[in-house]
Amino acid sequence: MNEITVKIKKKSAQSYIKGYPLLTKEALVTMPDIEEGTILRLVDESNRFLAKGYHGNQNKGIGWILTYDEKQPLDEAFFTILFREAFVKRQVFFNDDTTTAFRIFNGEGDGLGGLTIDYYDGFLVLQWYSQGIYKWKSTLLAALKKAINTLGIYEKRRFDAKGQYLESDDFLEGHIAPEPLIVKENGINYAVYLNDGAMTGIFLDQRDVRKTICDTYAAGRTVLNTFSYTGAFSIAAAFGGAIHTTNVDVANRSIPKTREQFTVNKLDPAEHTIMAEDVFQYFKYANRKALAFGMVILDPPSFARTKKTTFSVAKDYGKLLEESIAITNPNGIIIASTNYAGYGMDKFKQVVQGAFKNQGREYKIVEQFTLPADFVTQSSFREGDYLKVLFLEVK
Repeated sequence: MNEITVKIKKKSAQSYIKGYPLLTKEALVTMPDIEEGTILRLVDESNRFLAKGYHGNQNKGIGWILTYDEKQPLDEAFFTILFREAFVKRQVFFNDDTTTAFRIFNGEGDGLGGLTIDYYDGFLVLQWYSQGIYKWKSTLLAALKKAINTLGIYEKRRFDAKGQYLESDDFLEGHIAPEPLIVKENGINYAVYLNDGAMTGIFLDQRDVRKTICDTYAAGRTVLNTFSYTGAFSIAAAFGGAIHTTNVDVANRSIPKTREQFTVNKLDPAEHTIMAEDVFQYFKYANRKALAFGMVILDPPSFARTKKTTFSVAKDYGKLLEESIAITNPNGIIIASTNYAGYGMDKFKQVVQGAFKNQGREYKIVEQFTLPADFVTQSSFREGDYLKVLFLEVK
């Protein structure tokens, strides 16, 4: 790859010295007209070397730092070591027969921003977040195959003009995975599809939350799972002894997907409610019918649009939570979750506090989660720890 030198402003240089991994346009003295994938040699305004990285545009910035060693070549050997070190950190997961799907490389948390790699029972799914990192594809694949043996490799390219997923055949090489591929998480089966669009059928970053639902809070409760997708939270709740689950998602395909998740666990989907409906419309229905639940799960997308409504966490999460409080039994549990990067945990707690105040109800935070151990983050990059989950006991 080509290499150029770029100057970092004095006020930004210190953050890179302290290990901040994201390169932003605002940090540069001038932004040269360069091709994505170009190696960037960062120097301060006195021309002192700071770090080396690469140029790749994504919603977070314009590139990522890779090394603080000026003499370090950014070659296949470098990335092979990077991958091997990441996989050693996950050895406890590789050795756990009850969990066969987890993250094995978490972007900047493992030293290479713009790429994540998930493991699904021997198959790998790579997610590329910029054209810049995708230019390194052949080198990175060669390094990856030296670091780990796989059954097959898939990719998700998430760098169209709006930073969204590019529709394509996602199979790269090796064996083709079964459809569905049945993976395990804490002993529970989940059906996933590695070549069926942007998502596979399960969000791996919620593993600890599902386990806590199953082990501690589900028994004897009726559960409302909103924005339910394939019903993964509900499966965990059913295994934990929930009396009944109601699964609500606006997408029609969520119905067969959720039924399948129950079926692969030898649970009868007919014993649960699975519907395609706008969540806010369902709240109106629940109020008319005087329905109330022992557990309500809220894990909405950061932004969603239907024919009738637009939802964004930034402006609508408080309203969503208020509607949920109104249909939660006394001593019930609301699981409030978001991956919205615009909120830190403190801000999220303020939103929660405001919603309960507006409803005239009291609550207690009984559990709190951020990303699980396989989603490694850096202390110098707090934005990377995006997940915020609160278990709220409603008084």
